[in-house]
Amino acid sequence: MHFRPLHDRVLVRRIDAEEKTAGGIIIPDTAKEKPQEGEIIAAGSGGRNEQGQLIPIDVKPGDRVLFGKWSGTEVKIDGQDYLIMKESDLLGVVDKTGSVKKAA
Repeated sequence: MHFRPLHDRVLVRRIDAEEKTAGGIIIPDTAKEKPQEGEIIAAGSGGRNEQGQLIPIDVKPGDRVLFGKWSGTEVKIDGQDYLIMKESDLLGVVDKTGSVKKAA
């Protein structure tokens, strides 16, 4: 099945969090929180401004994004769990390839 979000909505698949801490402690399932990072699977065409002009979405399929803990609506498509949310619910795009600049 192919799913295409409408307007300024995106389809996001959660990216599972690590099961171990940096110190090597294994986190049990009961103590885990839902991950707040995901991958954009599909995106709508964008929203419209007051003049009716299309405002394109800033994210594209494949982008890794951060979102709020309670953002989106959980749906199941072809047995897979996803979130549908508005672009405004996204906090930002995670760039894994970029280098972080250190302060002097």
